Amino acid sequence: MNSFKMIAVGNLAGNPELIANGERVYTRLCLVGNDYYGREEGGNACEIVTSIWFTAFGVLGEALAKNALRGDQLFLEARVQSNNRTDHEGPHHYDLDFVVTAFRFGARGAARHVVFDSRSEEKD
Repeated sequence: MNSFKMIAVGNLAGNPELIANGERVYTRLCLVGNDYYGREEGGNACEIVTSIWFTAFGVLGEALAKNALRGDQLFLEARVQSNNRTDHEGPHHYDLDFVVTAFRFGARGAARHVVFDSRSEEKD
């Protein structure tokens, strides 16, 4: 049973990275989101930027690594799992991992537009 799930909507901070660790292959990606949190004294809107790292395995990871580019908007569904460990020196570390279980593309990022523009120029 997956007790905790999350839905995240954001833009890729960089191109997803396909990593081979022995026989295990996975993709790491970072989503960035901007949230409104009030106004400055001058009346300008203030935003806070939040970034979260995700890991995708198998076919999902390969699809993200092959088709997603920096700046692309993604809708991710992920399960949240605990990653608690103790160092050899004794301190405990408490961390969470976000493992992608499904995704959907949103708006294209600026990097994607450059790729498509360069392809159309090659045809001319």
